Amino acid sequence: MSTDFSRTLSLLRQEKGLSQRKAAAALGISQALLSHYENGIREPGLGFVVKACDFYHVSADYLLGRTLSRDGAIIGADDLYDSTAEKGSLKGSILATLQKKLVVNTANVLFDLLGKLNSREAINAAGDYLSAALYQMLRQLYRRAGANEEFFAVDSADFDAGLVNADLSASKVRYLRALDACPRDSFPPISGETLTADYPGLGQSAAQVIHNTDARARKHLDALQ
Repeated sequence: MSTDFSRTLSLLRQEKGLSQRKAAAALGISQALLSHYENGIREPGLGFVVKACDFYHVSADYLLGRTLSRDGAIIGADDLYDSTAEKGSLKGSILATLQKKLVVNTANVLFDLLGKLNSREAINAAGDYLSAALYQMLRQLYRRAGANEEFFAVDSADFDAGLVNADLSASKVRYLRALDACPRDSFPPISGETLTADYPGLGQSAAQVIHNTDARARKHLDALQ
């Protein structure tokens, strides 16, 4: 069974604030067996999947990692809400359109959440962090297209030596420090449920970005083992 199942099963329990012992009792199995399910050591039968779906109020497709929507809806390129003003104007492949939607919509969610913190430092640092990453991708594309890099103020030798990487790292430090400086009670409630409920369409994009990045990261870990 997909590793998404074991991970989702564990996250749903934690989201509900339950210990493995209490969740196992509610699901009618032993704590040891639930631990095996959550760690991907054993695969459950259909009966347990149905019971877990009822207990956590999610669809089987969501629990099995086939969709990011808890009610079972499959998210495709045409289903994602596009918050940009130029909807339909992007030329190129469907994949490019999908990726644009994911990035733009997720950025909208991020900055809206940061806005609720009322932290100018966190917002500016997040903008700098993302800008540095976009700068690098755009400059590499610019370079390989044979364009004149005099358009950029940072010398090419300094860019290759990692000057913009240093800016990205510094922005990350400022971002984390700004978040740490915010009072705990100033943070808005954030979970998979609140993202999809508070940001219809946009929240699905954020969930998909999280899912895709998690999957890539797990592949890196698997390659090291």
